[in-house]
Amino acid sequence: QVQLVESGGGLVQAGGSLRLSCAASGGTFSNYAMGWFRQAPGKEREFVAAISRSGGTTYYADSVKGRFAISRDNAKNTVYLQINTLKPEDTAVYYCAADTRLIGWRTASSAYDRWGQGTQVTVSS
Repeated sequence: QVQLVESGGGLVQAGGSLRLSCAASGGTFSNYAMGWFRQAPGKEREFVAAISRSGGTTYYADSVKGRFAISRDNAKNTVYLQINTLKPEDTAVYYCAADTRLIGWRTASSAYDRWGQGTQVTVSS
């Protein structure tokens, strides 16, 4: 059973950048599409980005297109989320997730059955 651990969050001034990492252990990482989601206090969890098993296809929420980039290194069992030009509205807990059942639904949280504990991103104005 794959386990996921996020890291890289922190407090950043608006306009700055962060790179989040999600390290996977167990399972076969290269078999799984991966996603990033975020949840702000009092709000629903929302889709951020997804990447196919090989890394050849990516998908982004409209709110982050052009600023966020998802990537993966299957040799390191790690998926990344590069976040540029941070805005206060990006403040949230960011979670990575794995589609170990190979459902292939890019934006639906229900498609992902393995989740990390999250890493906090806080953007100050």
